[in-house]
Amino acid sequence: MAKVILHIDLNAFFVRCEELENPSLIGKPVIIGRVGRGGVVSTCSYKAREYGVRSGMPTFQATKLCPQAIIIPGHYSLYSSKSHEFINFVKRYSKIIEQASVDECYVDMTEALKNEKEPIKFIKKMQDSLLKETGLMCSIGVAPTKFLAKMGSDYKKPMGITVIHRKDIPDILYPLPIESFFGIGKKTSPKLRQVGINTIGDLAKRIQNDDEETKHEFGKFYYGIKEWITGYGSDVVETEPWDPKSIGNSTTFKYDTNSFDEIKEYVSSLSKEVSDRAKEANKVGDSVQLVLKDNEFKVINRSKKLAKATNDYDTILTTALILLEKNLGDKPIRLAGVTLQNLIDPAEVVEQMSIFDNFDEIKEECATKLLIAELNRKMKKAVFKTAVESLRDKKYGTE
Repeated sequence: MAKVILHIDLNAFFVRCEELENPSLIGKPVIIGRVGRGGVVSTCSYKAREYGVRSGMPTFQATKLCPQAIIIPGHYSLYSSKSHEFINFVKRYSKIIEQASVDECYVDMTEALKNEKEPIKFIKKMQDSLLKETGLMCSIGVAPTKFLAKMGSDYKKPMGITVIHRKDIPDILYPLPIESFFGIGKKTSPKLRQVGINTIGDLAKRIQNDDEETKHEFGKFYYGIKEWITGYGSDVVETEPWDPKSIGNSTTFKYDTNSFDEIKEYVSSLSKEVSDRAKEANKVGDSVQLVLKDNEFKVINRSKKLAKATNDYDTILTTALILLEKNLGDKPIRLAGVTLQNLIDPAEVVEQMSIFDNFDEIKEECATKLLIAELNRKMKKAVFKTAVESLRDKKYGTE
């Protein structure tokens, strides 16, 4: 029996978060990105897209196309918070979730839908409830494999629901331009067009004929594409292990960049997600790992031992930013990841106080942190900080 896999993709997520904070932005051409030399569009509103603005485009070019565009540098802590809200919403429907990035996830709904007489109505109600409760809009792909579900969520935006059965592949996928094939990047698609592969259907025909030129172009990836394009491939939604030894999050950027300030924003968001997930799992870790992947797919993997095991956001972020400062080179980066390693239960942590430690100072520091945490919880946002946290934020510009 085929599984029912959903790919849920939040529509113009960063922009939507900004609209929820400032409703006057709704319906306007909004760009999330940075101005000035090297500034690039991270993402933009659907209104801005009407003028030809696209992710990865230099902001100076975007403003020529749309002079009235409103440019916002981005508030990644806000995006992280709304992303967490999104995933928690989806968990009410299924526990089998694989978060692909800050604004998308795969969900195995096979069990949840097995007794539903009208599953698409159920999914539509789910989509509408997400909008009503969180303000977030999404497109949903429904299919027997992860690849087809991903293609389905991209097919109709915003607020679309697209079902792709294996028998639907020729009608739905074949007419699409080759650039829309998930996994085929900007470098590969021009090469394919040069040899007459302009649509997914053209690629399917080459694969059906076991074309040697196509095999050579894709290498080992060819066999994965062959499975995907015939409606097979993975239907396994990768959930976390029951008792994880590490908790990490990574994200592929909207465009390649080697700007410290831009990567820092992603690292800040990832660190918050890792901290929240560790707290939710009641785990602490004694090492922070930073992973960077450059535009040539070379992976830089560095970690730093902590003084003591923690799940504190500020500690994770500060450590990750130290690693970023030391290891960011000249090559553009396309992916970043932050991981808290060597996880244990807080009860397993044994801290031996030195005879030189001032017990009263330590006691006072802990009480202060607890008070700040309680005040921020009541305010529902991080209004209060310690002096050390404030200095850290000023140094790295994460305020």
